[in-house]
Parts: sequence; structure tokens; C-alpha cells
Amino acid sequence: MPAAFDCVTRKPQRAEVFSAPSDLSPASLLHQIIAVGSGLVATYSNRGWWPRHQRQNARSLLRRIQILLTLFEFLLESHRTLPPLANLCLEEFYVIVHRARFLLDYFFQSSRLWVLLRNQMISCQFHELEHDISTLLDVLPLNELGLTADVREHIELLQQQVGSAVLRFDSRDEKLRVKVLSFLNEFKEQRQPDTADLKTTFLDRVGILDAMDFESEIKFLEDKFYNNRESDSETDLATIAGVIAVARYSKFLLFGIHETVEGKQKYRNKPAPNSISVSSDFCCPISLELMLDPVVVSTGQTYDRSSIAQWMASGHKSCPNSGQTLVNTDLIPNRALRSLTSHWCAANSVPCRSVQGSNGCATTLVAAKATVEATRAITQILIQHLSTGDLNSKKAAAGEIRLLAKIAKENRIIFAEEGVIPHLSLLLHSQNQIAQENAVTALLNLSIHDANRRKIINQDGCLTSIVTVLRHGLTPESRENAAAAIFSLSTLHDNKKLIVDEPGGAEALAWMLRNGSTTGKKDAVMALFNLSMHPESWERMVDSNAVEALVGALEEEIVAEAAAGALALLVRRSIVAGLLGWEEKAVMGLAGVMRTGSSVGRQNAAAALHEIGRRGGTVVGKEVAGVSGMSAWAPTVPLDGTKRSRMKASALARILQRREVVTPPPTTTMAVAVSARVTGYRKRFES
Repeated sequence: MPAAFDCVTRKPQRAEVFSAPSDLSPASLLHQIIAVGSGLVATYSNRGWWPRHQRQNARSLLRRIQILLTLFEFLLESHRTLPPLANLCLEEFYVIVHRARFLLDYFFQSSRLWVLLRNQMISCQFHELEHDISTLLDVLPLNELGLTADVREHIELLQQQVGSAVLRFDSRDEKLRVKVLSFLNEFKEQRQPDTADLKTTFLDRVGILDAMDFESEIKFLEDKFYNNRESDSETDLATIAGVIAVARYSKFLLFGIHETVEGKQKYRNKPAPNSISVSSDFCCPISLELMLDPVVVSTGQTYDRSSIAQWMASGHKSCPNSGQTLVNTDLIPNRALRSLTSHWCAANSVPCRSVQGSNGCATTLVAAKATVEATRAITQILIQHLSTGDLNSKKAAAGEIRLLAKIAKENRIIFAEEGVIPHLSLLLHSQNQIAQENAVTALLNLSIHDANRRKIINQDGCLTSIVTVLRHGLTPESRENAAAAIFSLSTLHDNKKLIVDEPGGAEALAWMLRNGSTTGKKDAVMALFNLSMHPESWERMVDSNAVEALVGALEEEIVAEAAAGALALLVRRSIVAGLLGWEEKAVMGLAGVMRTGSSVGRQNAAAALHEIGRRGGTVVGKEVAGVSGMSAWAPTVPLDGTKRSRMKASALARILQRREVVTPPPTTTMAVAVSARVTGYRKRFES
């Protein structure tokens, strides 16, 4: 990112932000003013390329600064003692040249579409600077400065020009801004804009020349949308989202879908969705996500603005939470809750964006509906490439879905509704590394939405294909993302039995837990933890070597907590408790986690050991009680944790103190079953 880019992530600075240094002499102050002004002129006056929009205002400001420089250079070279009023004016000129620098940097380094959307604000900023220059020239005591005739002539001419300057809105820019926004209305009415009209507007009038230009525009607007550092923006977030969708649609329609090096990097570098636990009081009842701009509807219920706007734009007339009829579409900001969520965001380093300065609910609803329809149109283009395109088109389309599904909940919903899942499932069999990786990661990102998890698991052959990638994926990233996809799918109870019964699934997760990267191991152990919650999973978990892998994971700090938790669930079955109780490595591993693990890890280990001692039989219970140091560690576990975990740890402590087991030895049938499984289990450990 260019060093100067940071200055365009916020609004051009107003006068009160700057102040002249109080300890500088007039000569030093003149030196600094000349340095900044000369830098501006040198940087921008001789540019071969100028933005198409706001060009007249920018050139006019640079000419004003050039003329002022002749005054400042004369004063510096004359070595005259300046009157007090002139010194005060110099301090104000210092502020003006810095404001001009920020404004010109903002103008030149913003994207074309952003300058267009902010046309009125930028014009006002230019006019405000000219007005302030006019005021200072009126106050400046020209008669007391000993100016030469030519310098005075230039300054007086400038005085006349800025004194008569008016606020300039370039009519062509304003018409173009309205034209771009008109595409939102077309999408809102479920009409796709004419291709020739899009081409004329974006290529010929806006000046976007190719797909890379479109990508740069979209990237800039997305930064504005997700960071929103201009909270008083005249352009609300819904409108920005709509323009992003229209630009992306136009890019695909006019230039097709092409994978670039930059595109490959953005798939890997985009931050993952926030995983911080959020209080339900701050979550929107519709999206179940953090309300960054809470609003109150006519029924008195509070929702996030974007979610309720999309709800209304879809034609709903009732309140989602209460079911009452909405008597109007007014959205009243919930400022008290907004303040609380803002403080929470600041405390947890979560980006906090709002739509303050919105042009009203009607505009927001139009833009929200337009974004949905434009995204649907984008999806159809992507599906066409996935179904009929060549390999390059397919992998690029999957890459776009991969990215877009990660950055927005609405995209995940629309992609699944429009039918991308079957096409991605087929692409999992590709022998192209990038195509396979994009497909499995796109499914992973789609699975973040609950309803999509059901669609993915119910898609014929999709789970089998994901497991195949987990076992035989062409790249480590593909295999790891397949593990992450299974972890995501396994969070739904109905999916657990389907996954654990899928041939090779549990085995592949066990392999990943033993041999994967740090990320792969974390996803694998969490998937196994989720699968262990199902009461019928234990037999497959034992036979697939998953229990063995969980025992081995007890020795690795990064996964020990979840591994102990999974084992604590599995040992609720007496056979599993007997198996682990007879295996010294399992008992010692759990004891080690209980001694040195995290708070939750210690609770999980204590729960597992309690179940082993309680359900594994008399001999196993005594083996657990006989572990060196166990009696000293167990009483420390109840100091923290849930009520249930404290009860388990207390029960374990009592067992250890009395060296007894609360259940009778297993029946003859169970003893035979345990003995048989122990034999096979130990063979696997020894091998």
C-alpha cells in the first residue's frame, strides 16, 4: 500500500484540525509554507494524467497556490520585518496549504467512483478553501509589505478571482453520478442494465479501462465500506454496497472472469470472519451477527439497519421478531445501543461501521434491494462459467465465489439460493490444484451460514467429495480447508451422524490431526469433538483410529483442550471408558492435561478421567486412582469452570481419595467386548 494511501482513508481535514507551530519565527514559518506549497505544485501540476472528475476545481486550487508562492518567496527574500497582522495571516496560510495538501492527496488517490459519489462534498471542500484564501487576502496588509509591482499585481488579481469564486458542481460529473446510481434503480426493479449503457458509462465516461481498473475501484470501495472512516459521509453504506455490486457485475459482463496473481493473493490474505463471542444483546435477531448500526422499527423491536432494510426490500410487511404488522418503514437509530456496541467494538478491536449520514430509509431500501438483485445477476454469470466454461473460467469463477462468500453473509445466502453448490461439488473432482482448492474453500465459506450447511450435506455426493479432498487433496491447503469444511458442517446435530458414517471421513480427520499443519490439526480436532457429541458415533470413532489420534493429541498444547473434550464425551460409553482405562498412554495423557493444561482443558481431562474411573470397572478405576500426583491435582480443578465440570472434578477427587469405583465390574459380555477391543486397540498403538 502506498505511503500516502492512508490519507485517503478519511475525510479531507477541516481547518480546526491544523494549527501553526507557535515557536517558529516568521522566516521559518515562510520556509515551511513554501516547502509544502512547492511540493504540491511539483507533485501535481506536471502530471501527465489527471482524474476526469473534479479536474477544474483541482487545477484552480493549484493555480491559487502557485500565485501565493510568489508572495511568500518575495517576503522571505526581502528580509523585511512583517507587521503583526501579516504574521497572523501567515499562520493561517500555513493551515491553508496543509489543508490543500490533504484535499489534493484525497482527490488524486481516491478511486474514480468514490470521487464521483462524493462529488458534492469534494466540491464544497475546494470552495471552502478558496473562500478562506479570499478572506485572508482581504485582511492581509498589502500596503505594509513593500511588494514590487508585479507581485502586487498577481496578488490583487488573485484577490479578485477568489473573491468572486462560486461553488462549482461540474454538471457533467453530477449527471454521471446520477447515471451510475440509476443502475441501482434498474436492479431494484429486477431489470438488468443494458450492456451498451454500462460500457458507455463505465468505460467511456468514468474512465475504467479494463478488468484490473474495475478491481482497483471495487477494492477501494470495499475498504470504505468495511472500515467506514468517514462517518458523516453523504453516501450511505447501502449505496456503496450497491455500487460495488454494480461495478462487479459490469466487470464480469464486459471483461469476463479471469484469475490474476493479485486475485490468488487476496483469497489467502483476506481476514477470516470474526470469531469473537458476542453477547446476544448486541446481535441482530435476523442475522444473529453484531448490530453495528442498530435501528428501531415501528413495533419497538431493534435490528441491524442492513438486515431489516433487506427484509423490507424483500417485500415483508411484518416485524421478524414479534410478527406484528409494520405500520411504516421508518428506521429510528437506537443511539444508546449503538454507543454500547461501539465501546464493545473498541474494547475487542472489531471494525465498527455505521450508516450515519444516510440519505433516508427510502434510499437505503432501494440500494439494499439493488445489491441483492445485482448479486443474483453476478451469481448467474458465475454459474454460467462453472457449468459451460473452460477450466480457467471454472477455477476463476470458483475463486470469485470463494472470496465473495467469505466477505458477506448476504452473498453466502444468494449463492446457495441461486444454485452454486452442485457446480462447486463437481469441481472438487478437478485435477487442477487451483480449481480444487477454490471449490472446497468456496464450500467452506458458504457453510458459515447455517441453512447452507444443510444444503451442502444434502447435495448428492458433496460430502463424499469433500472427504475425498480431505484424504487425497492435490494441495495441503485443499486438504486443510476440507477439514475446516467438515468442522463447519459438523456443528449441526443432524449432520453429525451423516459425517461420522461417511466412509473414510473419520479416518481422514484422524490423519489430519496427527500429520496436518497447526491450522489443519485445530480444524480436525474440533470436527472430531463435534462428531463425538452424537451418541452413536463412538464405535466408528474407535474403529477409525480417531480415538487413538485424540489420545496422541493430548501431548500437543494447541489441540489438547479439544482432544480432552472429545474423549470426555466418548468415554460416556463403558466400552470406550474400558478401552482408554486399560491404555496407560491415554490415562497419563489426560492426567498431564489436568496438571498443566488450560482451564477448559483441565476441566475436560478431569471429566474424562471421572467417566473412565466410574464406567471402566473396578480395576480401571484403581488404575486411574493410582496415577502419581493425581490426588493432588484433582482438587484444584473445581476452582474455575462450569457447574457441571466442577461436579465432575469433585466426584473424581472423591474417587481418588477413597480409591474406589461407584459402579460394579462390567458384566461377562461387556468384559469380553472390552477385552477384544483392547487387544485390537493396543495393536494399533504398538504399530
